[in-house]
Amino acid sequence: MVNNTVLITGASSGFGAMTARALADAGHTVYAGMRNVDDRNRPAAADARDYAATHSVALKPVEMDVTDQASVDSAIATVLAEAGGIDVLIHNAGHMVLGPAEAFTVEQLAGVYDTNVLSTQRVNRAALAHMRQRREGLVVWIGSTSTRGGTPPYLAPYFAAKAAMDSLAVSYAAELARFGIDTCIVVPGSFTVGTNHFANAGQAEDRGVVEAYEAEYAGLVDQVAHKLAELAPDDQDPTEVARAVVRLVATPKGRRPFRVHIDPADDGAEVVNAVGDRVRSEFYRRIGLEDLLTPTDG
Repeated sequence: MVNNTVLITGASSGFGAMTARALADAGHTVYAGMRNVDDRNRPAAADARDYAATHSVALKPVEMDVTDQASVDSAIATVLAEAGGIDVLIHNAGHMVLGPAEAFTVEQLAGVYDTNVLSTQRVNRAALAHMRQRREGLVVWIGSTSTRGGTPPYLAPYFAAKAAMDSLAVSYAAELARFGIDTCIVVPGSFTVGTNHFANAGQAEDRGVVEAYEAEYAGLVDQVAHKLAELAPDDQDPTEVARAVVRLVATPKGRRPFRVHIDPADDGAEVVNAVGDRVRSEFYRRIGLEDLLTPTDG
């Protein structure tokens, strides 16, 4: 098995922490990007180091605030200096917010977009030059079924940001193909256990607007969370997302699926994405760019 050097963003908790551990267990050298490793995320960084020591794996927390270009550049430089390269880059960092769309300030919307979308551009601009030079690598984007599937109310800023990230990922896939860099989009659905997405979600700031909506949509957030939990099977397992990433990394270049869905609630995104991805492939063939659908070998 090939030992890859992996950098994953947002690895302090949730899918990021699970994926970092799973990849380390599979024999890869994993740099777990997280911000405030000496402060707020000190326990998460310590947990990662303890896991590495206990399981004799290469799992290394690295300071990385994806909303700050200097921090991103420093993290990438650290990985390159220590490991000599980055084989797999995983865009996982993200933040969910809850509330009526109107109640979010413009600044809040921009913040959600910054964390979920602009962060990937910061990381790409720091890491891709190295990967392009080597003409090898894999970029994995952790998306969301919310970009195409059933979208309950009160999650608009998050859904919009994840849709923007998905569009960026699709364009990057074609633009990196001739450099030999592969792209995969992992599409998790709603997991109501094991991720704390709802518990850690941000709230809309304009409380007056929130109260106005509450008069008509009383208890909506709890209703959505309850119904999503009902839709998901009892055996829903968020670590399946991590296992999917491990399988993608292990799959040879050119044979990896463009998208992988892991959706316990089955909200319909897989059906819609299949149509969109088919149309994309057919269009590229019509305009003579079929080679951009798979990475150049070598």
